[in-house]
Amino acid sequence: MLDLSRLMLGQSSWADDLRYGKDERGTPAPHWKKRKPVVVWNCTIQCNLDCAHCYIDAKKEPDPAELTTAEARAMIDDLAGFKVPALIFSGGEPLMRPDIFELTNYAARKGLRVIVSSNGTLISRQTARRLDDFGVNYIGISIDGLPRTHDRLRGRPGAFAKALKGIRNCLAERLKVGIRYTLTANNFQDLEPVLDKIVQEGVPRVCIYHLVYSGRANELMDQDLTKAESRFAVKQLFKLLKQYNEAGMSLELLTVDNHCDGVLLYQELMKEDAVKAYEVYDLLRWNGGNQSGVAIGCIGNTGEVHADQFWRHYSFGNIRNRKFSEIWMDTSDPVMAGLKDRKELLKGRCGKCQYLEICNGNMRVRAEAVTGDIWAPDPACYMKDTEIGIV
Repeated sequence: MLDLSRLMLGQSSWADDLRYGKDERGTPAPHWKKRKPVVVWNCTIQCNLDCAHCYIDAKKEPDPAELTTAEARAMIDDLAGFKVPALIFSGGEPLMRPDIFELTNYAARKGLRVIVSSNGTLISRQTARRLDDFGVNYIGISIDGLPRTHDRLRGRPGAFAKALKGIRNCLAERLKVGIRYTLTANNFQDLEPVLDKIVQEGVPRVCIYHLVYSGRANELMDQDLTKAESRFAVKQLFKLLKQYNEAGMSLELLTVDNHCDGVLLYQELMKEDAVKAYEVYDLLRWNGGNQSGVAIGCIGNTGEVHADQFWRHYSFGNIRNRKFSEIWMDTSDPVMAGLKDRKELLKGRCGKCQYLEICNGNMRVRAEAVTGDIWAPDPACYMKDTEIGIV
């Protein structure tokens, strides 16, 4: 996750300490033993929508084997004791879990930063107030295009209108809210008008996600952006952020799941201001690039532990049998060990890239989805060989 507003404009964010450290400027990313993961918990597989790019392949009904309230509390106790910096309640649609407010409140009282990832359609004014009252620090709501595009991708007429109403309810209750936008060939053309709309609504934060081939999104590989389109979209984000800033409109803008965005930003800044570019490089170096299995982890709805939310096909163990904190630090599993120290394992252009310390080989699960090899080059990298030091 790259905070373009922080990198380009120097704007501070409530999550800067997670991405760029506190007192270690100019140093490499901390060793994995010192870096605790943000944990995504897919608290239910149940969802009221049918999104084309759902990485979890959500269902209409909950899984009977999902963690109980008592098991979830025990999980939160362990995560708090392990000192993870944040717990993200995701789904499915987390607001369909009956004990969601009880558990967010419990996590908050244990000292965890609590985040909810939602489709927004179930957020009434009262629900927004309860989320705020029950310990939620931030809620990310998915918007994936203008109304017609969004509704088609989400599989429900009126989904955009309901999500926008949910966003407005959060704003009215002063609950920090942002949007999540996943780029595909189906909504590429809507990016700028959606951002304009969101800024006008007063939404303070936007996360632009690159597509990851997992769950239903495996069926969308041929609908991903081309490398040229991805590059154009990211440069468009650079331009729009500058325009909003010059117009006095504040926006925290981030890109997610493609760390070559940081390489592109560094190279673009080098054309304008080398000193600024070097400062940005230091921040990216501390961030360390993709951190699946290191600074981001996932617990599935039935307790399976994954390297991130896209690795549901590979489990390191189940928290019903062993605590997350123990599973996470155990490198006897070759995939866990490899992700935590991957640079020597990377193949092809990823292994040869001169920017490996700020990208870390990008999304290993995307490489595996396309090639069957975890350590193959990430097919979504849009940088040219000559731009990354490969002749």
